[in-house]
Amino acid sequence: MSIFKSRSAASSRRSSVADTKPTNSEILTDPAPGCGPKKTQTYTAVQQAMYALTLLLPESDPYHVWEKRFISDPGCSPRYMRASKWKMDNAKERIKGTLQWRRDYKPELILESDVSPEAETGKIILNGFDIDGRPILYLRPGRENKPKSPRQIRHLIFHLERAIDFMPPDVETVVIIVDYKSATSNTNPSVSTARQVLNILQNHYVERMGRAIVVNMPWWVNAFFTAITPFLDPVTKDKMRFNPTLPELVPVSQLDVEFGGENNFVFDHPIYWKTLVEFCHLAADGGRIDNNGQPCVPPLGRGAKAAFEDLAVSSQAHSGHSGKGNHTSAASSSATLTQHTNSAEQQSKSLQSDELHAGMQNLSVNPAPTFVGASSALSPTDDRRSTDSFASATETLSAEEAPVVPTAEGPPAGVVVFDHPPTREEQRHAEKLSDAI
Repeated sequence: MSIFKSRSAASSRRSSVADTKPTNSEILTDPAPGCGPKKTQTYTAVQQAMYALTLLLPESDPYHVWEKRFISDPGCSPRYMRASKWKMDNAKERIKGTLQWRRDYKPELILESDVSPEAETGKIILNGFDIDGRPILYLRPGRENKPKSPRQIRHLIFHLERAIDFMPPDVETVVIIVDYKSATSNTNPSVSTARQVLNILQNHYVERMGRAIVVNMPWWVNAFFTAITPFLDPVTKDKMRFNPTLPELVPVSQLDVEFGGENNFVFDHPIYWKTLVEFCHLAADGGRIDNNGQPCVPPLGRGAKAAFEDLAVSSQAHSGHSGKGNHTSAASSSATLTQHTNSAEQQSKSLQSDELHAGMQNLSVNPAPTFVGASSALSPTDDRRSTDSFASATETLSAEEAPVVPTAEGPPAGVVVFDHPPTREEQRHAEKLSDAI
Protein backbone atom coordinates (compact mmCIF):
# COMPACT_ATOMS: atom_id res chain seq x y z
CA MET A 1 0.00 0.00 0.00
CA SER A 2 1.32 3.43 -0.92
CA ILE A 3 2.30 5.81 1.88
CA PHE A 4 0.97 8.72 -0.17
CA LYS A 5 -2.58 9.99 0.16
CA SER A 6 -4.54 12.37 -1.98
CA ARG A 7 -4.42 16.00 -0.91
CA SER A 8 -7.89 16.67 -2.26
CA ALA A 9 -9.49 14.80 0.66
CA ALA A 10 -7.60 16.93 3.20
CA SER A 11 -8.43 20.13 1.32
CA SER A 12 -12.13 19.33 1.11
CA ARG A 13 -12.11 18.38 4.80
CA ARG A 14 -10.71 21.78 5.70
CA SER A 15 -13.23 23.60 3.52
CA SER A 16 -16.25 21.81 4.98
CA VAL A 17 -15.17 22.00 8.62
CA ALA A 18 -13.75 25.52 8.39
CA ASP A 19 -17.15 26.76 7.25
CA THR A 20 -18.66 25.67 10.57
CA LYS A 21 -15.81 26.45 12.98
CA PRO A 22 -14.93 29.98 14.15
CA THR A 23 -11.43 31.03 13.21
CA ASN A 24 -8.78 31.99 15.76
CA SER A 25 -5.17 33.14 15.69
CA GLU A 26 -4.21 32.39 19.29
CA ILE A 27 -1.83 29.49 19.76
CA LEU A 28 -2.53 26.82 22.37
CA THR A 29 -0.07 26.87 25.26
CA ASP A 30 -1.54 24.09 27.44
CA PRO A 31 -2.38 20.44 26.69
CA ALA A 32 -6.00 19.37 26.38
CA PRO A 33 -7.60 18.15 29.63
CA GLY A 34 -6.58 14.60 30.43
CA CYS A 35 -3.63 14.60 28.05
CA GLY A 36 -0.16 13.99 29.43
CA PRO A 37 2.67 11.46 29.56
CA LYS A 38 1.53 7.90 30.17
CA LYS A 39 4.67 7.24 32.19
CA THR A 40 6.81 9.80 34.00
CA GLN A 41 10.52 9.46 34.61
CA THR A 42 11.77 9.64 38.17
CA TYR A 43 15.50 9.78 38.82
CA THR A 44 17.33 8.58 41.91
CA ALA A 45 20.11 10.51 43.59
CA VAL A 46 22.62 8.23 41.89
CA GLN A 47 21.13 8.97 38.49
CA GLN A 48 21.16 12.70 39.12
CA ALA A 49 24.82 12.76 40.15
CA MET A 50 25.96 15.72 38.08
CA TYR A 51 29.44 14.77 37.00
CA ALA A 52 28.84 16.95 33.95
CA LEU A 53 29.73 19.79 36.34
CA THR A 54 33.36 18.86 35.65
CA LEU A 55 32.82 20.50 32.25
CA LEU A 56 31.14 23.67 33.55
CA LEU A 57 32.47 27.07 32.55
CA PRO A 58 33.96 29.25 35.33
CA GLU A 59 31.66 31.77 36.99
CA SER A 60 33.64 34.60 35.39
CA ASP A 61 32.34 33.55 31.97
CA PRO A 62 29.13 35.42 30.95
CA TYR A 63 27.61 32.16 29.69
CA HIS A 64 28.29 30.26 32.94
CA VAL A 65 24.80 30.71 34.39
CA TRP A 66 23.08 29.51 31.20
CA GLU A 67 25.33 26.47 30.89
CA LYS A 68 24.72 25.65 34.54
CA ARG A 69 20.98 25.94 33.83
CA PHE A 70 21.28 23.42 30.98
CA ILE A 71 23.32 20.92 33.02
CA SER A 72 21.04 21.35 36.06
CA ASP A 73 17.97 20.07 34.21
CA PRO A 74 17.27 16.81 36.11
CA GLY A 75 16.61 15.01 32.81
CA CYS A 76 19.73 16.25 31.00
CA SER A 77 22.23 13.60 32.08
CA PRO A 78 19.80 10.65 31.78
CA ARG A 79 18.88 11.73 28.23
CA TYR A 80 22.51 11.60 27.14
CA MET A 81 22.98 8.21 28.75
CA ARG A 82 19.89 6.80 27.03
CA ALA A 83 21.05 8.23 23.71
CA SER A 84 24.44 6.58 24.23
CA LYS A 85 22.93 3.18 25.02
CA TRP A 86 24.64 3.49 28.41
CA LYS A 87 28.15 3.51 26.95
CA MET A 88 30.22 5.70 29.24
CA ASP A 89 32.80 7.00 26.76
CA ASN A 90 30.12 7.63 24.14
CA ALA A 91 28.11 9.70 26.64
CA LYS A 92 31.18 11.72 27.59
CA GLU A 93 31.88 12.58 23.97
CA ARG A 94 28.25 13.49 23.32
CA ILE A 95 27.84 15.84 26.28
CA LYS A 96 31.23 17.40 25.64
CA GLY A 97 30.30 18.02 22.00
CA THR A 98 26.95 19.53 22.98
CA LEU A 99 28.45 21.88 25.55
CA GLN A 100 30.98 23.12 23.01
CA TRP A 101 28.22 23.66 20.44
CA ARG A 102 26.06 25.52 22.95
CA ARG A 103 28.98 27.75 23.97
CA ASP A 104 29.55 28.69 20.34
CA TYR A 105 25.88 28.96 19.35
CA LYS A 106 24.09 29.91 22.59
CA PRO A 107 20.72 28.57 21.40
CA GLU A 108 18.68 29.74 24.40
CA LEU A 109 19.87 33.32 23.77
CA ILE A 110 18.98 33.66 20.07
CA LEU A 111 17.42 37.10 19.65
CA GLU A 112 13.75 36.94 18.79
CA SER A 113 14.17 40.10 16.72
CA ASP A 114 16.81 38.32 14.63
CA VAL A 115 14.60 35.39 13.57
CA SER A 116 11.21 37.13 13.52
CA PRO A 117 11.43 37.93 9.77
CA GLU A 118 11.78 34.20 9.07
CA ALA A 119 8.53 33.57 10.96
CA GLU A 120 6.35 36.00 9.00
CA THR A 121 4.69 33.35 6.82
CA GLY A 122 4.25 30.68 9.51
CA LYS A 123 6.64 28.16 7.96
CA ILE A 124 7.42 27.00 11.51
CA ILE A 125 4.62 27.19 14.08
CA LEU A 126 4.46 25.98 17.66
CA ASN A 127 0.81 25.27 18.43
CA GLY A 128 -1.00 22.66 20.51
CA PHE A 129 -0.12 19.34 22.16
CA ASP A 130 -0.56 15.66 21.34
CA ILE A 131 -2.35 13.06 23.47
CA ASP A 132 0.79 12.64 25.58
CA GLY A 133 1.01 16.36 26.36
CA ARG A 134 3.95 16.96 24.01
CA PRO A 135 4.11 20.34 22.22
CA ILE A 136 3.63 20.19 18.45
CA LEU A 137 6.03 21.96 16.09
CA TYR A 138 4.65 22.35 12.56
CA LEU A 139 7.15 22.69 9.69
CA ARG A 140 5.68 23.87 6.38
CA PRO A 141 8.34 24.10 3.62
CA GLY A 142 5.72 25.42 1.21
CA ARG A 143 5.63 28.70 3.16
CA GLU A 144 9.34 29.40 2.71
CA ASN A 145 9.74 33.18 2.36
CA LYS A 146 13.47 33.89 2.46
CA PRO A 147 16.62 32.88 0.55
CA LYS A 148 18.59 30.06 2.14
CA SER A 149 20.83 31.38 4.93
CA PRO A 150 22.18 30.43 8.38
CA ARG A 151 19.35 32.46 9.90
CA GLN A 152 16.88 29.81 8.75
CA ILE A 153 18.63 27.26 10.93
CA ARG A 154 18.68 29.73 13.84
CA HIS A 155 14.94 30.14 13.31
CA LEU A 156 14.42 26.38 13.64
CA ILE A 157 16.66 26.16 16.73
CA PHE A 158 14.84 29.14 18.25
CA HIS A 159 11.56 27.25 17.88
CA LEU A 160 13.04 24.05 19.33
CA GLU A 161 14.07 26.04 22.41
CA ARG A 162 10.56 27.48 22.62
CA ALA A 163 9.09 23.98 22.33
CA ILE A 164 11.17 23.01 25.39
CA ASP A 165 9.71 26.08 27.15
CA PHE A 166 6.21 24.86 26.24
CA MET A 167 6.77 21.38 27.73
CA PRO A 168 4.65 20.85 30.86
CA PRO A 169 6.24 19.15 33.89
CA ASP A 170 7.19 15.49 33.22
CA VAL A 171 7.26 16.02 29.44
CA GLU A 172 10.68 15.87 27.76
CA THR A 173 9.93 15.47 24.06
CA VAL A 174 8.33 17.31 21.15
CA VAL A 175 6.21 16.20 18.19
CA ILE A 176 7.29 17.50 14.79
CA ILE A 177 4.75 17.55 11.95
CA VAL A 178 6.19 18.28 8.51
CA ASP A 179 3.42 19.39 6.16
CA TYR A 180 4.41 19.37 2.48
CA LYS A 181 1.24 21.00 1.23
CA SER A 182 2.10 23.53 -1.54
CA ALA A 183 5.81 22.70 -1.17
CA THR A 184 7.99 22.51 -4.27
CA SER A 185 11.46 21.18 -4.86
CA ASN A 186 12.66 24.80 -4.77
CA THR A 187 11.22 25.51 -1.31
CA ASN A 188 12.32 22.19 0.17
CA PRO A 189 15.63 22.38 2.06
CA SER A 190 18.66 20.92 0.31
CA VAL A 191 20.10 17.58 1.38
CA SER A 192 23.16 19.38 2.80
CA THR A 193 20.94 21.66 4.90
CA ALA A 194 18.89 18.67 6.04
CA ARG A 195 22.09 16.87 7.07
CA GLN A 196 23.21 19.93 9.05
CA VAL A 197 19.86 20.11 10.84
CA LEU A 198 19.89 16.36 11.53
CA ASN A 199 23.38 16.71 12.98
CA ILE A 200 22.16 19.38 15.41
CA LEU A 201 18.97 17.52 16.37
CA GLN A 202 20.56 14.10 16.85
CA ASN A 203 23.72 15.27 18.61
CA HIS A 204 22.59 18.31 20.61
CA TYR A 205 18.87 17.73 21.27
CA VAL A 206 19.20 14.08 22.19
CA GLU A 207 16.06 12.22 23.26
CA ARG A 208 14.00 15.34 22.58
CA MET A 209 11.96 14.05 19.64
CA GLY A 210 8.93 12.03 20.64
CA ARG A 211 7.51 11.58 17.16
CA ALA A 212 8.13 12.92 13.65
CA ILE A 213 5.14 12.96 11.29
CA VAL A 214 5.19 13.71 7.57
CA VAL A 215 1.91 14.59 5.81
CA ASN A 216 0.84 15.66 2.32
CA MET A 217 3.94 14.13 0.77
CA PRO A 218 4.43 14.80 -2.94
CA TRP A 219 6.10 12.07 -4.98
CA TRP A 220 9.42 13.91 -5.27
CA VAL A 221 9.91 14.01 -1.49
CA ASN A 222 10.50 10.26 -1.53
CA ALA A 223 13.86 10.86 -3.21
CA PHE A 224 14.71 13.49 -0.58
CA PHE A 225 14.04 11.11 2.32
CA THR A 226 15.92 8.34 0.53
CA ALA A 227 18.93 10.67 0.39
CA ILE A 228 18.88 11.59 4.11
CA THR A 229 17.88 8.19 5.51
CA PRO A 230 21.51 6.98 5.83
CA PHE A 231 22.13 9.89 8.23
CA LEU A 232 19.20 9.05 10.50
CA ASP A 233 19.86 7.33 13.80
CA PRO A 234 17.87 4.05 13.94
CA VAL A 235 15.93 5.32 16.95
CA THR A 236 15.05 8.56 15.13
CA LYS A 237 13.99 6.61 12.06
CA ASP A 238 11.71 4.43 14.17
CA LYS A 239 9.89 7.54 15.45
CA MET A 240 8.92 8.70 11.95
CA ARG A 241 5.38 8.20 10.59
CA PHE A 242 4.09 9.02 7.10
CA ASN A 243 0.50 10.20 6.59
CA PRO A 244 -0.93 8.73 9.81
CA THR A 245 -4.47 9.38 11.03
CA LEU A 246 -3.68 12.47 13.08
CA PRO A 247 -6.87 12.57 15.24
CA GLU A 248 -5.61 9.32 16.78
CA LEU A 249 -2.45 11.11 17.93
CA VAL A 250 -3.65 14.66 18.67
CA PRO A 251 -6.85 15.73 20.50
CA VAL A 252 -9.26 17.13 17.90
CA SER A 253 -9.66 20.26 20.01
CA GLN A 254 -5.96 21.01 19.44
CA LEU A 255 -5.63 19.69 15.88
CA ASP A 256 -5.98 21.92 12.84
CA VAL A 257 -9.15 21.39 10.78
CA GLU A 258 -6.95 20.59 7.78
CA PHE A 259 -5.89 17.37 9.49
CA GLY A 260 -9.31 16.36 10.77
CA GLY A 261 -9.35 18.46 13.95
CA GLU A 262 -11.58 21.25 15.26
CA ASN A 263 -9.02 24.04 15.68
CA ASN A 264 -9.63 26.45 12.79
CA PHE A 265 -6.32 28.26 13.28
CA VAL A 266 -5.48 31.17 11.00
CA PHE A 267 -1.86 32.28 11.25
CA ASP A 268 -1.34 35.92 12.16
CA HIS A 269 2.34 36.73 12.68
CA PRO A 270 2.02 39.70 15.11
CA ILE A 271 -0.40 37.77 17.34
CA TYR A 272 1.62 34.55 17.15
CA TRP A 273 4.95 36.22 17.88
CA LYS A 274 3.60 38.29 20.77
CA THR A 275 2.15 35.19 22.46
CA LEU A 276 5.36 33.21 21.93
CA VAL A 277 7.60 35.95 23.35
CA GLU A 278 5.36 36.66 26.33
CA PHE A 279 4.72 33.02 27.27
CA CYS A 280 8.46 32.26 27.22
CA HIS A 281 9.34 35.55 28.99
CA LEU A 282 11.91 36.50 26.35
CA ALA A 283 13.92 39.68 26.85
CA ALA A 284 15.06 41.92 24.00
CA ASP A 285 18.71 40.95 24.63
CA GLY A 286 17.95 37.22 24.38
CA GLY A 287 17.72 36.58 28.13
CA ARG A 288 14.59 36.16 30.28
CA ILE A 289 12.49 38.52 32.36
CA ASP A 290 10.19 37.65 35.23
CA ASN A 291 6.62 38.83 35.83
CA ASN A 292 7.98 42.15 37.13
CA GLY A 293 10.15 42.78 34.07
CA GLN A 294 13.36 41.99 35.95
CA PRO A 295 16.18 39.89 34.39
CA CYS A 296 16.17 36.30 35.61
CA VAL A 297 17.47 32.81 34.87
CA PRO A 298 14.58 30.35 35.28
CA PRO A 299 15.41 26.70 35.98
CA LEU A 300 15.10 24.22 33.13
CA GLY A 301 13.22 20.94 33.19
CA ARG A 302 9.57 21.73 33.97
CA GLY A 303 8.64 24.17 31.22
CA ALA A 304 8.41 27.95 31.26
CA LYS A 305 4.96 28.14 32.85
CA ALA A 306 5.90 26.09 35.93
CA ALA A 307 9.34 27.71 36.15
CA PHE A 308 7.98 31.26 36.28
CA GLU A 309 5.20 30.29 38.67
CA ASP A 310 7.89 28.93 40.99
CA LEU A 311 9.95 32.10 40.55
CA ALA A 312 6.93 34.25 41.43
CA VAL A 313 6.35 32.28 44.63
CA SER A 314 10.04 32.45 45.50
CA SER A 315 10.14 36.19 44.82
CA GLN A 316 7.12 36.84 47.04
CA ALA A 317 8.61 34.80 49.86
CA HIS A 318 11.94 36.57 49.51
CA SER A 319 10.24 39.98 49.42
CA GLY A 320 8.30 39.14 52.56
CA HIS A 321 11.52 38.34 54.43
CA SER A 322 13.64 41.17 53.08
CA GLY A 323 11.06 43.93 52.78
CA LYS A 324 12.70 45.09 49.57
CA GLY A 325 9.76 44.47 47.27
CA ASN A 326 10.15 43.58 43.62
CA HIS A 327 13.77 44.71 43.38
CA THR A 328 14.83 41.30 44.66
CA SER A 329 13.47 39.41 41.60
CA ALA A 330 16.78 38.90 39.79
CA ALA A 331 18.60 37.84 42.94
CA SER A 332 15.72 35.57 43.91
CA SER A 333 15.59 33.89 40.48
CA SER A 334 19.33 33.30 40.58
CA ALA A 335 18.94 31.83 44.05
CA THR A 336 16.13 29.60 42.77
CA LEU A 337 18.36 28.21 40.01
CA THR A 338 21.16 27.63 42.52
CA GLN A 339 18.74 25.92 44.89
CA HIS A 340 17.39 23.81 42.01
CA THR A 341 20.93 22.73 41.12
CA ASN A 342 22.23 22.24 44.62
CA SER A 343 19.33 20.07 45.72
CA ALA A 344 20.22 17.37 43.21
CA GLU A 345 23.92 17.81 44.01
CA GLN A 346 23.25 17.50 47.73
CA GLN A 347 21.25 14.31 47.18
CA SER A 348 24.11 12.87 45.19
CA LYS A 349 26.77 13.84 47.73
CA SER A 350 24.73 12.35 50.58
CA LEU A 351 25.43 8.88 49.22
CA GLN A 352 28.50 7.08 50.45
CA SER A 353 31.22 6.86 47.81
CA ASP A 354 31.16 3.05 47.80
CA GLU A 355 27.40 2.97 47.34
CA LEU A 356 27.60 5.42 44.45
CA HIS A 357 30.40 3.46 42.79
CA ALA A 358 28.47 0.20 43.10
CA GLY A 359 25.17 1.75 42.13
CA MET A 360 26.53 3.12 38.87
CA GLN A 361 27.43 -0.44 37.85
CA ASN A 362 24.03 -1.96 38.52
CA LEU A 363 21.31 0.53 37.51
CA SER A 364 18.22 -1.06 36.00
CA VAL A 365 16.90 -0.13 32.58
CA ASN A 366 13.90 1.84 33.87
CA PRO A 367 14.55 4.60 34.66
CA ALA A 368 17.68 5.13 32.62
CA PRO A 369 21.11 5.75 34.13
CA THR A 370 22.86 9.08 34.00
CA PHE A 371 25.83 10.49 32.22
CA VAL A 372 29.02 10.84 34.20
CA GLY A 373 31.40 13.56 33.14
CA ALA A 374 34.92 12.93 31.95
CA SER A 375 38.12 13.96 33.66
CA SER A 376 39.26 15.11 30.20
CA ALA A 377 36.86 18.08 30.34
CA LEU A 378 37.10 21.07 28.05
CA SER A 379 39.65 23.44 29.42
CA PRO A 380 38.10 26.37 31.34
CA THR A 381 40.69 28.59 29.72
CA ASP A 382 39.86 27.53 26.14
CA ASP A 383 39.39 30.80 24.23
CA ARG A 384 36.88 29.19 21.85
CA ARG A 385 34.26 28.77 24.56
CA SER A 386 33.69 32.44 25.30
CA THR A 387 32.46 35.55 23.52
CA ASP A 388 32.03 39.09 24.76
CA SER A 389 28.44 39.29 23.61
CA PHE A 390 25.62 36.77 23.60
CA ALA A 391 24.39 38.18 20.29
CA SER A 392 27.71 37.68 18.51
CA ALA A 393 27.30 33.91 18.57
CA THR A 394 24.02 34.14 16.66
CA GLU A 395 25.57 35.87 13.66
CA THR A 396 27.25 32.81 12.18
CA LEU A 397 26.79 29.07 12.14
CA SER A 398 29.75 26.86 11.35
CA ALA A 399 29.03 24.55 8.43
CA GLU A 400 31.43 22.00 9.90
CA GLU A 401 29.51 19.04 11.20
CA ALA A 402 30.47 17.39 14.46
CA PRO A 403 31.22 13.68 14.01
CA VAL A 404 28.26 11.43 14.73
CA VAL A 405 29.22 8.86 17.34
CA PRO A 406 27.88 5.45 16.23
CA THR A 407 25.69 3.62 18.72
CA ALA A 408 24.34 0.11 18.92
CA GLU A 409 20.77 -0.37 17.73
CA GLY A 410 17.98 -0.95 20.23
CA PRO A 411 17.88 -0.77 24.04
CA PRO A 412 19.92 -3.19 26.13
CA ALA A 413 18.11 -6.15 27.65
CA GLY A 414 18.07 -6.91 31.36
CA VAL A 415 20.18 -5.06 33.90
CA VAL A 416 22.30 -2.24 32.51
CA VAL A 417 25.98 -2.62 33.26
CA PHE A 418 28.18 0.30 32.25
CA ASP A 419 31.12 -0.55 30.04
CA HIS A 420 33.09 0.97 32.91
CA PRO A 421 32.01 2.88 36.03
CA PRO A 422 33.24 6.36 36.94
CA THR A 423 36.70 6.30 38.45
CA ARG A 424 37.30 7.40 42.01
CA GLU A 425 39.30 10.31 40.65
CA GLU A 426 36.31 11.45 38.58
CA GLN A 427 34.04 11.15 41.61
CA ARG A 428 36.38 13.23 43.78
CA HIS A 429 36.72 15.82 41.00
CA ALA A 430 32.95 16.14 40.63
CA GLU A 431 32.38 16.38 44.40
CA LYS A 432 35.07 19.05 44.69
CA LEU A 433 33.42 21.13 41.98
CA SER A 434 29.99 20.63 43.54
CA ASP A 435 31.31 21.94 46.84
CA ALA A 436 32.83 24.96 45.10
CA ILE A 437 29.53 25.79 43.38
